[in-house]
Amino acid sequence: MKRTLGVGLVAAIALIASSCGDDGESTDTDSAGATTAATTPATTADAPTTAATTTGAPTTVAPTTVALTTVAPSTVPEDVPQRIVSLSPTHTEILFAIGADDQVAAVDSLSNFPEEAADVVTDLSAFEPNVEAIAGYEPDLVIVQSEGPIIEQLDTLGIETWIGVAPATMDDVYAQIEQLGAMTGHVGDAAELVGQMETDLTALTEDLPKLDRPLTYYHELDNTYFSVTSDTFIGSIYSMFGLENIADETQDQAGGYPQLNPEFIVTANPDLIFLADTVCCGETKKTVAARGGWKQISAVREGLVFEMNDDLASRWGPRIVDYAAQVRNAVDKAAALEPAG
Repeated sequence: MKRTLGVGLVAAIALIASSCGDDGESTDTDSAGATTAATTPATTADAPTTAATTTGAPTTVAPTTVALTTVAPSTVPEDVPQRIVSLSPTHTEILFAIGADDQVAAVDSLSNFPEEAADVVTDLSAFEPNVEAIAGYEPDLVIVQSEGPIIEQLDTLGIETWIGVAPATMDDVYAQIEQLGAMTGHVGDAAELVGQMETDLTALTEDLPKLDRPLTYYHELDNTYFSVTSDTFIGSIYSMFGLENIADETQDQAGGYPQLNPEFIVTANPDLIFLADTVCCGETKKTVAARGGWKQISAVREGLVFEMNDDLASRWGPRIVDYAAQVRNAVDKAAALEPAG
């Protein structure tokens, strides 16, 4: 029996957004009640779409040790996977970023970045994976994002799987990149990528504006007001910039992905609003301003509603640095509106 490789991360995800949009550049245009009964949003390959269907948080995968063998960055040993099938857009991006693209035989239908992935994109579904369809690509490794029947089915066929669950911190992200580097024979490339991401994020969080009080924010996953708390991966990005999350005040945080009451959001009066549902739900600054009572929210009044790209907000590959750069721009814009001390 082939072994199943997992990532030792403490994480649960139910992000909402991604399956119904393309992966273009994100847009940074100028751009009182209790919470509802929390319902965990439906998951997509890497993130949630709308909350029409609900599921529980994915099962946390137990840690599995992956031996780290030092190899030259440009060398791919014969004993590493040579035909990889990725059913996770996030990990497709990582594989290409660490130079393992020549080893990728097929990717799922939502793997729309980088452009080179188009050469191996298929109609394989990450939501309802078909073992016969996957086996047709003769893989020696299949990458998935959560536990499920497909793991045992592939194991029966002698096909190895690797599970990369949603992370909770950047350290978890780096661990996944390094594990994939070790498994694919690109240890050096993975280490270089991690080092560059660390450098870029450090630069983005240096010399933050000095404010009289921390800025508060609301991150919107879909237009039914699912959000995230600071205990989630995307929440940790905002925390890097000293932002305070209004969703942290909710009593029932639903595993980090609570559904907020719109009246609660209005009462919380966030300084910043980040819309991670521009593709899946078509939300914009204008649609937000048109919501009942939302014009009185500070973020709406001050033009601090930011239209983000769903994919960047829901994938934890190398482009999370691009998302963080947009958060930094939002912080700087808000600071510029502060009265001179």
